[in-house]
Amino acid sequence: MKPEESRPARPQDLLEYERGFWGRGRSVAGVDEAGRGPLAGPVVAAAVVLPPEVCIEGADDSKVLSAQVREDLYVRIFASASSVGIGAASVREIDRRNILRATTVAMQRALRRLGVAPDHVVVDGLPVKHLGREHDAVVDGDALIHSIACASIVAKVVRDRLMHRLALRYPGYAWDTNVGYGTAQHRAAIDELGVTPHHRLTFTGLQFELDI
Repeated sequence: MKPEESRPARPQDLLEYERGFWGRGRSVAGVDEAGRGPLAGPVVAAAVVLPPEVCIEGADDSKVLSAQVREDLYVRIFASASSVGIGAASVREIDRRNILRATTVAMQRALRRLGVAPDHVVVDGLPVKHLGREHDAVVDGDALIHSIACASIVAKVVRDRLMHRLALRYPGYAWDTNVGYGTAQHRAAIDELGVTPHHRLTFTGLQFELDI
């Protein structure tokens, strides 16, 4: 989680960015991902299109919210959004393509799975090469742009739920708490138990010969 003092100040008007498009009759899809850094599990992306003037109270960068708050907001986002698209790239794709390209693939899939085609796309972070769509890219967009904040919550909840399910099949790795990130407990489990089919073999500390 980012230290509070390092986070950008949230705009007073949480819909300021979207209103610039809504006022011209254009829809906006905010896009974000979860899971670029873990040692295990897929990378998941979400795209969220909000109806004009809809604000999900409490939606913020998913990293600064508790798990229960994210779950509550997830339900509200799906109830209020015009459309939500979710995409993922598997561990195998991450190892084949690298994490940056796999993240792009997950975002492309999320956009394709929207029920309505947005007029404009805005992503968190830096411009996404090969996204295949013109888009704005906003650093710390998950704290500054409401539709990106909503996308960050959806992506995080979907990925965490998946890792919690995988934890039941692979209980030794504590994925129910670390959701695949490289905690000391997770790394110790890898040393003791070895890797699973859900580990990213190309990530630091997991350099094994690949048959892919």
